[in-house]
Amino acid sequence: MKKIEAVVRPTKLEEVKASLEDAGFSSLTIVDVKGRGQQKGIIQQWRGQEYRVDTLPKLKVELIVNDEDVDKAIDIIVSSARTGNIGDGKIFVLPVEKVVRIRTGERDGKAV
Repeated sequence: MKKIEAVVRPTKLEEVKASLEDAGFSSLTIVDVKGRGQQKGIIQQWRGQEYRVDTLPKLKVELIVNDEDVDKAIDIIVSSARTGNIGDGKIFVLPVEKVVRIRTGERDGKAV
């Protein structure tokens, strides 16, 4: 099993969620995050003064998938989150050693 962490624009969340749901990936966690990438923030103006916003609001979508579903889930996220502009986000894939559903005690594949 793998954990997919996708950092996406807040404006793309509904599209990402709907696309994942349509493909059968209904279980996920969403976390508000702030960060910056290569663009190192943005320059904005307020009352004629320029200032740099160093970190930008993003959302992290986390889901656990079976190994054979990793590429499918990644492709869905990329196609639904992409705008083609700097700041579209990143996807990280991490190994998952164990999953336990608290309510039933089911483990690993049955708990996903």
